[in-house]
Amino acid sequence: MNIHAPAALSAASVSRPRPTREEAEAAVRTLLLWAGDDPDREGLVDTPARVVRAYEEFFAGYEIDPVELLARTFEETDGYDEMVLLRDIRLESHCEHHMVPIIGRAHVAYLPHKRVVGISKLARVVEAYAKRLQIQEKLTAQIANTINDVLQPKGVAVVIEAAHQCMTTRGIHKPGVSMVTSRMLGAFRDDPATRREFLAMISMGGTSARTASEA
Repeated sequence: MNIHAPAALSAASVSRPRPTREEAEAAVRTLLLWAGDDPDREGLVDTPARVVRAYEEFFAGYEIDPVELLARTFEETDGYDEMVLLRDIRLESHCEHHMVPIIGRAHVAYLPHKRVVGISKLARVVEAYAKRLQIQEKLTAQIANTINDVLQPKGVAVVIEAAHQCMTTRGIHKPGVSMVTSRMLGAFRDDPATRREFLAMISMGGTSARTASEA
């Protein structure tokens, strides 16, 4: 499993041809039958089309290149070289093992080196990777590695805290449990003071920073 490559994963990169919309809807009908229901009854007759449309939204990230999102940068920063932090980015993804939601928040920071990027682009990078089938560890690494590779800053830090419905609605059935992952690169990994500053800025009464600092 390669968690370092920042390149986008489009449908064209998959070796098998992409199924048609009709084939996708037929697959949903099969699942409805397998579940024990009648896909032709009134409440379910439009469900296959609705599910396919929903999946287009859930997995839109496969059609987005995160590198392109960061392509436009700004060098006129008047020497600004302090931390840039985007906190509490809403995150919605899906577990690649059970295809159920992962819902949480991401904190993304970097220390600029000569150039900065529009802050909305950081949120869009999070979304581009989140709207794919994921595990949280890989998602965290992909976000951090892409920002680091494209912007080449002095450091990058990403912390994600999320609840996994594969753990809360099936299997072990443990609601209220969240998973915290972190990826520290450059100054955030090498300089304890920089790392502490970042964790202090994202904590603000929460538990994410404490958990990440203990990891």
